[in-house]
Amino acid sequence: MKWFWIVMKKAAVLEGRARRKEYWMFTLVSCVIVFGLTVADYILGWMLMPDVGVLSTIASLIFLVPTIAVSVRRLHDLGKSGWWFLLIFVPIVGPIALLVMFCFDSEAYANQFGVNPKYNL
Repeated sequence: MKWFWIVMKKAAVLEGRARRKEYWMFTLVSCVIVFGLTVADYILGWMLMPDVGVLSTIASLIFLVPTIAVSVRRLHDLGKSGWWFLLIFVPIVGPIALLVMFCFDSEAYANQFGVNPKYNL
C-alpha cells in the first residue's frame, strides 16, 4: 500500500522517474480496488449498463490522472519521453508495446529526467 500512496501523492507530477515496483504496485492496488467496487456495484444493483457500475466508474476516473502521471514517470525511468505514452491510442500494438516497456528495468544511471530512484532511497 505504501507505493499506492506514493503515487497518489504525486498524482499530477509528470517529471522525475518512477521505479518499476512503484508503477506495478500502484497498478495492482488500483485494479483490486476497481474490481472490488465492481463486485459491490453488482451486489448493490448500482449498474449503469450491463458492465458499468457507479462506484467502479468513479474510482476509475479518480485513478485516471495518477495512472497517466506514473506511466509518464515510468517512461522517464527508461530514458524515454513521456510522449511515448500516446502509444496507448495505437490499436493493439500500442498498449502491448507500453506493457513490454513497463516491464524493463530502469536505466542504471542518472538520465535527463533525474537520478535512478532505485539507488536514491
